Amino acid sequence: MSDYRPEINDDVLSDVLDELQEPFMYRVLLHNDDYTSMEFVVEVLQFVFNKSIEDSTLIMLKVHNEGIGLCGIYTYEIAETKVNMVKTLAREREFPLKCTMERD
Repeated sequence: MSDYRPEINDDVLSDVLDELQEPFMYRVLLHNDDYTSMEFVVEVLQFVFNKSIEDSTLIMLKVHNEGIGLCGIYTYEIAETKVNMVKTLAREREFPLKCTMERD
């Protein structure tokens, strides 16, 4: 027979829950340049960030007019993956599109 003692298990669970914290979030940003086409930026926003055509166009115009645009806010691993995807796609199409991430 087991020596189950719920008061001990509850204390352990309580200690574990106290230690959990929300992960830091990171903003993924696109930066304007003089060579990357607007069409490619819209394609990237749709493919990598799952944005609608309307949202993609608005973000692309913000990047074009203000020099930088927010693509989304993600946990570190997801943000890093999305930045790498953008860099890979841009390199394949020979565009110098710059994508960065910063802690929110």
